[in-house]
Amino acid sequence: MRIVMVGPFGLRPRGTMAVRALPLARALAARGHAVTLLLPPWQNPQDAGRCWEDAGVRVENIPLPPRVPLLFHLLTARRLAARALALRPDVVHLFKPKAYSGLAHFLLALRPRARRPRLVVDSDDWEGPGGWNDMTDPLSGRPLYTPAQRRFFAWQERWGLTHADAVTVASRTLESLVWALGVPPERVFYVPNGWAGAEAPPAPRADEGPPVILLYTRFFEFPTARAVGLLRRVRERVPQARLRVVGEGLFGEEARLLEEARQAGLAEAVEYVGWVEPDRLPEVFAQATLAVYPFDDTLINRAKCPVKLLDLLGAGVPVVAEAVGEIREVIRHGETGWLIPPGDEAAFAGAVLRLLEEPDLRRRLGMEAARDIRGRRSWAHLAAVVEQAYGG
Repeated sequence: MRIVMVGPFGLRPRGTMAVRALPLARALAARGHAVTLLLPPWQNPQDAGRCWEDAGVRVENIPLPPRVPLLFHLLTARRLAARALALRPDVVHLFKPKAYSGLAHFLLALRPRARRPRLVVDSDDWEGPGGWNDMTDPLSGRPLYTPAQRRFFAWQERWGLTHADAVTVASRTLESLVWALGVPPERVFYVPNGWAGAEAPPAPRADEGPPVILLYTRFFEFPTARAVGLLRRVRERVPQARLRVVGEGLFGEEARLLEEARQAGLAEAVEYVGWVEPDRLPEVFAQATLAVYPFDDTLINRAKCPVKLLDLLGAGVPVVAEAVGEIREVIRHGETGWLIPPGDEAAFAGAVLRLLEEPDLRRRLGMEAARDIRGRRSWAHLAAVVEQAYGG
């Protein structure tokens, strides 16, 4: 089968195409399909026009048109649609029903059904009301999108999900939301994010020295004050515990966390590492005693399938996480991680303290998590579900 995957942006700096589309494409190529990843690298224009092979997948970054307002958007979408058709695919899989992939979907859907490939839309976030459309900068309170953008993206999401031949969704919440739009259940396929890490066994855990609590995050999932409050509670009983923070926020939230730690007298107990290259993550994970995954009970969080959590579990890091949305599908409480009720700060600190004080429990959780995620959530396993969406 010839498959074209269309993205709304390039492989970087955003992660959807790198951590969802590309690993899936590799798995499909390994199953004998011809797969092309078609990208509009508007955030990294230095990649425009570049093509390469990646584990049997052809990656194409389309040439970008002149940056003329409005015309740039229309021409970019047209180039994506035209190139997709030129590849004569059996299936076009459009990642995210918004922005350039959403516009390309609209152009492709204008063709008579008999003269176009099967159109499959992937949703890994809720974009409309209650979702990313309502995201604001927590530092300034300024909305992420303009009112016109919010109206357009909400329309794109609804139209795209309801005008696809099939829909793949990354979470059970998205599955329910797409059903609620009137899409028949037999056209909706649950395809959560998978494990795309190294096949080597997890690195041994660090159990000597002061306990290191790892926070691997994008920050928007919770207020930074919660992380500082958790550290304060834990250090009341384990004063040598430290918090190591890995990741970058969308709005510079890391600076707020460090300032809140300073105000709480915990500046010396917090180490901010920043963004880490993927090939260095196993080393960082191995230095952690355990990881925490705070996750507010919001629609954005319920709808997403957190890749960073999969990274931690697949690497054998024992994790304490809030039981919100897809986290309940990923972690089996007491077997592959430790779940606590969302918003229960005392329970969160209590669970962290228990794992700090019970090394055998930590080791068991980490080992079982790695075994479970690397098997049940392998992209090779998930690719078989995607083939059903493709009609194969």
